[in-house]
Amino acid sequence: MKARITVLILLYFFSFQLHSQELLPFVENYNKSDYHGDNQIWNVAQGNDNAMYFANNYYLLRYDGVKWEKYSLPNKTIIRSIMVDGDRIYSGSYKEFGYWYRKNGKMFYVSISDKTTIFDESDNEEIWKIFKFKGKIYFQSFNGIFLYDGKIIKKNKFDFLVSYCFPVGNELFVATVEKGIFKMNNSKFEKVKGWDILENNVIHAIEKFQNKTYIFTKKNGVYVDNNGVLSPWKNPLNDILKMANINVAKFIKNNKLIIGTASKGVFVFDLNTNSYKNINRNNVLMNNSILSVGLDKENDLWLGLDNGIAHIEVNSPISIFYDNSGVLGSVYSVATIDKGYLMASNHGIFKLEGNQFYIVPNTEGQAWNISKINNKYLIGHNEGTFVYDKGLLYKLSAVHGGWNVAKSSINNSYLQATYSGVIIYNDIDDLNQKKSIKGLVKPIKYVAQNRKNEIWAADNNRGLYRILYNDAYETTAIENVTQRSKISNDFGVKIFEFRNDILFLINKSWYTYNSITNQLEENELFNINFKNVSNIVSIDENYFLILQEGLLYHIYANGNKFVRTVIQEKYYKGKIINDNLKVFKNKDNYLLNLDDGFISLQLKYTNKIESNIKIEAFVNDNLVSNKATIPYNSELRVDVISGAFGAARPNLFYKINGTKEYIPVNEGLIVLNNLNSGSNEITVYLHDGLNYDKISNFQFVVAKPWYFSIWIILLYFIVVGGILYLYYKWNKMRYIQKLELRDEELKHQKKILEMELKAENELNIQEYEKHILELELQTKSSEVTGKSLSIAKQGEMIENIQNILDSDVDFNKLKSEIKKVIKINAVNKHEWETFETNLNQLHNEFIINLSKKYPNLTSKDIKLCIYLKMNLSSKEIAPLINISFRGVELHRYRLRKKLNLVQDENLSKFLLSI
Repeated sequence: MKARITVLILLYFFSFQLHSQELLPFVENYNKSDYHGDNQIWNVAQGNDNAMYFANNYYLLRYDGVKWEKYSLPNKTIIRSIMVDGDRIYSGSYKEFGYWYRKNGKMFYVSISDKTTIFDESDNEEIWKIFKFKGKIYFQSFNGIFLYDGKIIKKNKFDFLVSYCFPVGNELFVATVEKGIFKMNNSKFEKVKGWDILENNVIHAIEKFQNKTYIFTKKNGVYVDNNGVLSPWKNPLNDILKMANINVAKFIKNNKLIIGTASKGVFVFDLNTNSYKNINRNNVLMNNSILSVGLDKENDLWLGLDNGIAHIEVNSPISIFYDNSGVLGSVYSVATIDKGYLMASNHGIFKLEGNQFYIVPNTEGQAWNISKINNKYLIGHNEGTFVYDKGLLYKLSAVHGGWNVAKSSINNSYLQATYSGVIIYNDIDDLNQKKSIKGLVKPIKYVAQNRKNEIWAADNNRGLYRILYNDAYETTAIENVTQRSKISNDFGVKIFEFRNDILFLINKSWYTYNSITNQLEENELFNINFKNVSNIVSIDENYFLILQEGLLYHIYANGNKFVRTVIQEKYYKGKIINDNLKVFKNKDNYLLNLDDGFISLQLKYTNKIESNIKIEAFVNDNLVSNKATIPYNSELRVDVISGAFGAARPNLFYKINGTKEYIPVNEGLIVLNNLNSGSNEITVYLHDGLNYDKISNFQFVVAKPWYFSIWIILLYFIVVGGILYLYYKWNKMRYIQKLELRDEELKHQKKILEMELKAENELNIQEYEKHILELELQTKSSEVTGKSLSIAKQGEMIENIQNILDSDVDFNKLKSEIKKVIKINAVNKHEWETFETNLNQLHNEFIINLSKKYPNLTSKDIKLCIYLKMNLSSKEIAPLINISFRGVELHRYRLRKKLNLVQDENLSKFLLSI
């Protein structure tokens, strides 16, 4: 056995100390970017409205757990002190003091001193402390004190320089800088006997506890007066405090003493155990200078720092181990040991004993799991499996990667899931008696057993396997149950044992195995109660932890009912290691691993308090009263104020307008947008883990949109009426225009018809006139033709006369015959003129064209052309122009020359073409 033990006889000699660490209460830090103010916080107090108030240089800060508010004095001086009395927040500053009150969601200031002459022009007073003593308000500066009874201010000037005044029971102590401590009684100062040692000391606190008076000096530590005997506090912490410069001190609930220092942070001293915790910049505080200390109604601390604010949950059931150095790495498992803790991290195995924190030698590398088996600790490591027993650590197995260990439900054996299969430890007294399941070489993440020779194993990547083996630990069957059950998305399967049943979490749905059908079936109980769960881990048979939509819930199983308590996200936000949630139970507490340490919670964890929920609603930073009307399309911010800041903060849900779904109130804030007009109601419920209890409601009315207001609707009617009227007028005008257009069209059509008729008439007249002209032309043509025949007859007559003259008839008879012939063929002068006129009218166009084309033609030439165009022969033409036949031929010859005709051209055809 000893040959197999590799290391550790005395851990302190074989390990090296990294640095001092310890479990601390949870601390919330607030910096200037959170509250948008200045650095120093001179004073802290909780108001009767449960909000926290801070004197922050030029600002009065207010924080109700949902939002920060910031206010300035009218004269813009530095606020050094505040004190709560009833609904008033008294404040003191440079030559100014008064009080604040809250109305309509905002703080208002009333000055007490500005209308008095209590401050002389030469005074340089600042009010550094305000307290109430025997029904009066005291405003204290370093040179005097001002008493205010609600009406009158009385000024008492000190004859010495004072640090602070301290009301202790029925006594008022005045601590001077040089002359020691006095008691003030009716404006008289009496030096405290036996306290001369405190002369030339700056006193920063005087507290009474268990019939002893504690005096806290700035540089000389703490003194205790016990039955009139003053002596230094006999505690090792006192020597540290002398070097730290005490700024403030206060006794709180559960026998704890809080001491704030200028250079070493805050000390939380437990008088029950005579031990202390030092919270400073090395662990969680933003800086080490504590200027003020305040308490809330949960008896948790509020520290005013030189730069920021810290909220310390000293009375919370939750403690946290931090490692800000990064040496520890991410913690994958944690367990309690006799005098401290063991931690398995990605950097190795670490041990915390008291304030000593160090890595166990030769354990560097990824460590996965710590399980306690019969007072021994089985530690799964990347390099194998280690056992920690009574301060000694040795390597048990070289099989790599012990992920998880599960106890068998059928006997006292334990199963270990490793990189390469499953190991069974049958003898818890001798862990060396182990067996590996042969034939299974898979990276197994989770294991469970509730039947003999049957193991359930979840692959590290995907798949759920049912492994059957014989008594020789040889596998007889390996069944991929998710494939058989046709579950396609079987990545990251988790196994959970609940009351001797084995449940499987696959893709956020719950299954159990049906041995009859050999298939997985959905589990109704868990699917109803635990939807969208991404991880689950058992604490014991009645308690377990789930991770649901990023939030951790502590579950208590009471029969088939599950009482759930949400663990506030602030304790682990961004620190959960996905798929590696581990819990270690230790009596009434359990430990939960985080990526920079671990958290300790009470098994019967509860966050129930007497709820006093207050609802404040705002639109554009203006308070909205209950049943008020808000503008349409505005954002409604609803602050659900519980008055609790620590672990007792209630688990709140709300419904809007009676919907079925309960919606979580995240960080006390409900923001509503795009609300429909009409009445609305927000109902807030307190969830006790089992039931939803109605605790408050808020009603409001969303106004109709501006386009549905009475005046706008009236405007709509006016506009619509105007549009209809204009439409009517437009239609009427259009109708009139159509009528006018139709009349115009009718007139136009009538005019066109008249014009057509006129044109038709004119055309008929023209045709008629043309017809008449044609008739006249025919008549004249007939006349011309007749005249031409007549002329031709005359020619005949002349020829006859010529023949008579050539005959042998006697003269008288000849004379008689000639006269007879002349008479028969005589043409009068009028007939000839008519003939020429008709001839010219008939051929007028031809005469014009011919004259234009051939201007050198004579009237005889034109006449000849006319006769030729009429197709008359030379013989017929001769008598018409009164020349001989040969004369006509000669004339025709000359005309051809004038017309420039060649010999082959026909004169008559040429003239017809003109």
